[in-house]
Amino acid sequence: MLACFICIISLQECHKNGVMHRDLKPENFLFGNKKENAPLKAIDFGLSVFFRPGECFNEIVGSPYYMAPEVLKRNYGPEVDVWSAGVILYILLCGVPPFWAETEQGVAQAILCSVVDFKREPWPKVSDSAKDLVRHMIEPDPKKRLTAQQVLDHTWLQNASKAPNVNLGETVRARLQQFSGMNKLKKKALRVVAEYLSVEEVADIKEMFDKMDINQDGKLSFEELKLGLHKLGHQISDSDIQILMEAADVNGSGTLEYGEFVAVSIHLRKIGNDEHLHRAFSYFDLNKSGYIEIEELSDSLADDLGPNQEEVINAIIHDVDTDKDGRISYEEFAAMMKAGTDWRKASRQYSRERFSNLSSRLLKDGSLQLISGGR
Repeated sequence: MLACFICIISLQECHKNGVMHRDLKPENFLFGNKKENAPLKAIDFGLSVFFRPGECFNEIVGSPYYMAPEVLKRNYGPEVDVWSAGVILYILLCGVPPFWAETEQGVAQAILCSVVDFKREPWPKVSDSAKDLVRHMIEPDPKKRLTAQQVLDHTWLQNASKAPNVNLGETVRARLQQFSGMNKLKKKALRVVAEYLSVEEVADIKEMFDKMDINQDGKLSFEELKLGLHKLGHQISDSDIQILMEAADVNGSGTLEYGEFVAVSIHLRKIGNDEHLHRAFSYFDLNKSGYIEIEELSDSLADDLGPNQEEVINAIIHDVDTDKDGRISYEEFAAMMKAGTDWRKASRQYSRERFSNLSSRLLKDGSLQLISGGR
């Protein structure tokens, strides 16, 4: 609650001075130092602009999971910051964003639909007042959305000292563990794919590994992987290389052994071979029904998941199973394998240029309708 309060105070101060941040997200709030009473500061004003009342903007800016629907519609004002703050509050209360998917198209559609889920844990334990605030901050119509001052005046923040102390920590932690579990599902699938690579493919990857392994110790450090990828023409940022390292480093050694590097190579090649994907799918589809069911997923990942295994498995099924029939089809499995599965990491992969192109395409085919007139 305190983090939300500070976020909104910062936002109100910006708006009062005619500044629209346009890229509010948890990463853009940092503590001033390591002390317990360190001040929390809003940072990264690189996308911020000055605005005048009634002025409309049309640039596609911000980070996908925190982007208001009117940004995609290319007609927005300072209300977008309140939306982003509402998404942050939603995440603080339950551990995941209200609108997310594994592809840019999916993210955009989720944002435009703006259906907020208050049924899933831990929302039944959250006060009606807190849910009311979130609902009015993530209001699709910017004219009806609360202003920063109205958020500060809301009952939930004004009566913070009287709010019941309900511990949501375990539930939120379990939801975050879902993404760890999802990565383990994808890692295991990549290892299965690796087993079925052709001799030529294996030789190609082995040659690439040997060239990158400068000190010939049989493993790749971050610097070796970075240098090798750049030499191969993969212009990947340090942060994204670190994501690759963390995702593939199964044993947590901080380096990549050959087997782990194979998974990175497959990932970089976009896992385009459907034959490989079918083999990986069959590994999990134990009864050969054409679907991965809850029991099969649980058995396959039994050694990879820690406590709260049942909840993590159910969460994976919930998010991969797009048609909501309680099981994972091959098409759903392939979509997961070809896209990012962790919203915190996937969000970084969606560039503003790609979202701008997506917005233009949706406007052109009529999926988006421009807001007429002012806000």
